[in-house]
Amino acid sequence: MAVVDNRVDLLSERALLMRQSLQKSQTITDNVVSILGSFDSRLSALETAMRPTQIRTHAIRKAHENIDKTLKAAEVILSQFDLLRQAETKVLKGPHEDLESYLDAIAQLRKIIRYFMSNKSFRSSDGVLHHANSLLAKAQSKLEEEFKQLLASYSKAVEPDRLFDGLPNSLRPSSDGDGGGKPHGGHHNEDLETAAYTLPILIPLRVLPLLHDLAQQMVQAGHQQQLLQIYRETRSFVLEESLKKLGVEKLGKEDVQRMQWEVLEAKIGNWIHFMRIAVKLLFAGERQVCDQIFRGFDSLSDQCFAEVTVTSVSMLLSFGDAIARSKRSPEKLFVLLDMYEIMRELHTEIETIFKGKACLEIRDSATGLTKRLAQTAQETFGDFEEAVEKDATKTAVLDGTVHPLTSYVINYVKFLFDYQITLKQLFLEFGNGDDSNSQLASVTMRIMQALQNNLDGKSKQYKDPALTHLFLMNNIHYMVRSVRRSEAKDLLGDDWVQRHRRTVQQHANQYKRIAWAKILQCSSAQGLTSSGGGSVEGGNSSGVSRGLLKERFKMFNMQFDELHQRQSQWTVPDTELRESLRLSVAEVLLPAYRSFLKRFGPLVESGKNPQKYIKYTAEDLERLLGELFEGKSMNEPRR
Repeated sequence: MAVVDNRVDLLSERALLMRQSLQKSQTITDNVVSILGSFDSRLSALETAMRPTQIRTHAIRKAHENIDKTLKAAEVILSQFDLLRQAETKVLKGPHEDLESYLDAIAQLRKIIRYFMSNKSFRSSDGVLHHANSLLAKAQSKLEEEFKQLLASYSKAVEPDRLFDGLPNSLRPSSDGDGGGKPHGGHHNEDLETAAYTLPILIPLRVLPLLHDLAQQMVQAGHQQQLLQIYRETRSFVLEESLKKLGVEKLGKEDVQRMQWEVLEAKIGNWIHFMRIAVKLLFAGERQVCDQIFRGFDSLSDQCFAEVTVTSVSMLLSFGDAIARSKRSPEKLFVLLDMYEIMRELHTEIETIFKGKACLEIRDSATGLTKRLAQTAQETFGDFEEAVEKDATKTAVLDGTVHPLTSYVINYVKFLFDYQITLKQLFLEFGNGDDSNSQLASVTMRIMQALQNNLDGKSKQYKDPALTHLFLMNNIHYMVRSVRRSEAKDLLGDDWVQRHRRTVQQHANQYKRIAWAKILQCSSAQGLTSSGGGSVEGGNSSGVSRGLLKERFKMFNMQFDELHQRQSQWTVPDTELRESLRLSVAEVLLPAYRSFLKRFGPLVESGKNPQKYIKYTAEDLERLLGELFEGKSMNEPRR
């Protein structure tokens, strides 16, 4: 019990202590709260007291920031003014001494103008912009002048020798001054198309970058038209002068019509040479210059090149056009083919050099000339065939030799085969779709047939039928021999050759029959009768009238003299044919004469003055037959 009481008391004491302790803590808490409340009041008062100071400090900080910004902006503006002064100094000095620095000044001026355009709030920006734009305009004007002077100072007409140096060796003029470099078109080979050409340096390579930079500035300033005009006026004159120095003339149809053929033919040969030089060297070199100066401005480069070259191209093509449109004649066919050939050779270069829309008219002009030359060549071909058949020249070949028309036509045909590659190309491009070989063969056959028809007509002019056949024999033999020795044989074929060889033999046989039939009758026993009226029988000459024999020998002598005199003036120009014809006559005449002389000669020789009647031995006749067909004059003595 006592123990319980003690525990209660102890708990009571502890509870009291705890209560006292809690009371103290509350007092302390109340005191702390009171103190903190006092601090809060004081802080509020302090904050209220400091707010004006904070406001002033923030304003000062803002003012400092604004001052910094203003100073920085002023520095930029001042630097722009400084750059403007530097640019102005360079612009006023001009571009001639230091172009790179001058171009930098122009670029700087553009930047300055952009800066003040975006900072219009600056009070003096309008004035600065006006000054800068004025400087830029002045700088551009000086640039134009510099471009003009620089281009002009390095733009000189190219001397012919410099152009010749760029040609392949086979086309260069020879040292003997014969003009050289103008191979006949018909003998033109494919090597010329792949031969190396060395372009002339029209403007020094070191100058081209400067001209490019100047041109670029002018384009950026919107001065394309001024640039185009300067380039065109300067360079077109140079090209025209270069061509004139070379020998190019501006000739029209009327000029061509008035020229003698020899003069015209020479000018055509020159024109072919000039075309090759102009396109492969002069225009190609100009294209290179144009592309480098206007690099990055392709359409402008094409336009400049077109305007620079148009007059020079026209000067060249106008001559070709005048030839193509002039009066057609057979001798012009080959030069037309030469001209057609050079235009075909240059086609790829023309398409490449004169590229772009701006050069379309020039390309069309070149193509148009090529087609006109081809058309005129074809029409001339047709004219020639017709002219051969209708040739009515009164030039008579009294000796029955090869007619000038025959040699002319055959040479013409042989010459055509020098051009067969060109002709086949022409047939291929402008023909009716047939194989070009067969077309050329067909044309050649028609020409040969036209010649034969004409010769048939001309042969009728002879009063002596024997000479008619000799004439046809000579001319057709000339045709056959010429074909056999030329490339025409491959086209006309062996059948044509063999057929016409038979024709030659037929005319030879006809000549022999007509010319010698009558004299052969004189050397036969037929018709010889005795005084009693009987004829010679069984080889016995005893019943032959000596008087009739004498008359027969006299007639033989007279006819032979006449035949010899006349046929010695006739001509068989081919040695082999001449010997063959003499032999065929001898093979008929000599055996008959020998037999007649052996049989009846003694009867005459036993009479009075036998030499008066037996004038020739067989050997004499053989020798005299060897004088036939030599084309001797009337007064030329016998050998």
